Amino acid sequence: MTSTIALASLILSSCGGGGGSTPTPTPTPTPTPTPTSIYSVPAQESLTVAEVERIVAQGVGEAQARGKPAVIAVVDRVGNVLTVFRMTGAFADAVTPRTPSNEQIDVAGIRFPQEGGAIAKAITGAYLSSGGNAFSTRTASQIVQQHFPPAPNAVGLESGPLFGVQFSQLPCSDLARTFIASGGPAALIGPKRSPLGLAADAGGFPLYKNGVLVGGVGVMADGVYDFDTNILDLDANLDDEAIALAATTGFEAPEEIKAPRITVDGTTLRFSDAVRADLKSNPASPPSFASLIGGVGQVGPVRDYSTIAVVAGTAYGTEASGIRKATTSEFANPDAFVLTDGSGANRYPIRAGTDGAAVAQPLTAAEVRAVMEEAFTVMSRARGQIRRPLDSRAQVSISVVDSFGTPLGIVRAPDAPIFGIDVSLQKARTAAFFSNGAAAAELAANASPDVRDVVPRARGFFNDPTALTGKFAFSDRANGNVARPYFPDGEVGRGPGPFSRPIEQFSPFSTGLQSAIVFQNLLTHVAFLVLAIPTDTPRRCTFLPDVVPGQNRLQNGIQIFPGSVPIYRGSQLVGAIGISGDGIDQDDMISFLGLHNAGLRVGSIGNAPKAVRADMITVNVGNANVRLRYVSCPFAPFLDTAQQNVCEGL
Repeated sequence: MTSTIALASLILSSCGGGGGSTPTPTPTPTPTPTPTSIYSVPAQESLTVAEVERIVAQGVGEAQARGKPAVIAVVDRVGNVLTVFRMTGAFADAVTPRTPSNEQIDVAGIRFPQEGGAIAKAITGAYLSSGGNAFSTRTASQIVQQHFPPAPNAVGLESGPLFGVQFSQLPCSDLARTFIASGGPAALIGPKRSPLGLAADAGGFPLYKNGVLVGGVGVMADGVYDFDTNILDLDANLDDEAIALAATTGFEAPEEIKAPRITVDGTTLRFSDAVRADLKSNPASPPSFASLIGGVGQVGPVRDYSTIAVVAGTAYGTEASGIRKATTSEFANPDAFVLTDGSGANRYPIRAGTDGAAVAQPLTAAEVRAVMEEAFTVMSRARGQIRRPLDSRAQVSISVVDSFGTPLGIVRAPDAPIFGIDVSLQKARTAAFFSNGAAAAELAANASPDVRDVVPRARGFFNDPTALTGKFAFSDRANGNVARPYFPDGEVGRGPGPFSRPIEQFSPFSTGLQSAIVFQNLLTHVAFLVLAIPTDTPRRCTFLPDVVPGQNRLQNGIQIFPGSVPIYRGSQLVGAIGISGDGIDQDDMISFLGLHNAGLRVGSIGNAPKAVRADMITVNVGNANVRLRYVSCPFAPFLDTAQQNVCEGL
């Protein structure tokens, strides 16, 4: 059904035939039309020092009016911390709530400096947003919990569409950059890491300048780093959110792209419980920033995030920001953006697989390029789920890895949300890992029993003593099926999947294997932030065994919401593709259909054989057999055709 889509992207060629003594001349291949740009590139706007100071002063004015000393952080679009302001009298620390059973499991019940929470909120506001959508940390809270939408009457509904995204942008991520106090070309390149991953606690908003996303602001005042379990009411404590809302004055998100203008599965998203009528100050007349230094509060520093100086933001799309337009030699499509090192070099250029020790025929650079180009083509034809205006094109980040989890290329659309870069790599690595014959052995070798026990749980759950040994191909949708506190997803009264916590121990801070596998990294980083230890967490998440010296397969953690599929050469796993930045069905389609089309184009690789895909697995639940899902593609997803069921039968 989709062959015509794929063939449209092929270079047409013909072969000459014999006949008599004069060979038939070979026709000249039809030249491939030069692609033309179809996306608008965001204007290169950035925050000045004076504007950062004004944002902080507006927030401080509201905090003073409420009698709630706060910590306020401002970041630019790629996560550089421009300042952190601590008001005199603000709580030193914040704490995450314990799990429902009141046990401290994983990150639940962990205490950390409020600066870490404020930075995480600011980064969340910046990273989840774009020129087509504006999301806050309250939006994040709505889309990461065990039911969507989170509310008492949501019992029986599936989990949030971005369930698990909070464990991305981690301080241990090998993709995320760290702060460089000494300056130089690499000082301000992004995307930067977050101290706690993405935040779900209200009080973080994106910042816009002349309608262009330029960063985010985050506020911690109440000492509790929480999430909203009921969107049917208004939160009683709105101090963090009101202070942050005041701080955005003059830098507000355009109304037409705010979360309430966007629906997912028929549910309107939330942006803020605080409204301007609730403000107790006049942000239009804030105190001068200079007057705040000393008695009212102080600027930073925050170890490995910021100094005592207020700095200007970096304009997204410039070499200095770490994300720029690709050259034609890097990626042929004129709309492509890549990650750069600040000195002109692509951080993740397209290359061949590095796993020749384990794979007979690793992916070639030409095959990787074909997968990425075809996925980019599918994306550029697809209707976006989370973008406004309606019928905007999807914009995502695309990552390809080999079976070792080594990145073989990363490319993105110009205005894709920043969070999708790290997440697309997580998704690709997750699909490659759980489809790999080494998965069980590497999990079983982990020092944490919380990680090791996943193997016997999975084998019991699947009633298969060989589970996680490469017998089946796992997409991230399939991984997500078994990483929920109810199986099937949302059905209260059912037990958890083997990658999840039981609901009595579950919280967005304790999701199961996903959180357990990076728990030690997060503990180490928190201890480093409070100066308790001299050495930070390594920039390589997880303590799985090395697949080659200095590298494991999951160096930025795992992800458990849809948008990735493994890549096969015949019956052999050779890598995976991960997509992130739009609706989860769009992400699924771009990965699955992009790989399918690449397979038609090069004739040597493709999706997993149908017989080994995870949707061949059934699990007995009560008196019923429940089949895992592999991918789910949206109906009528393209802007240039009304074609339905584009993934059916592939």
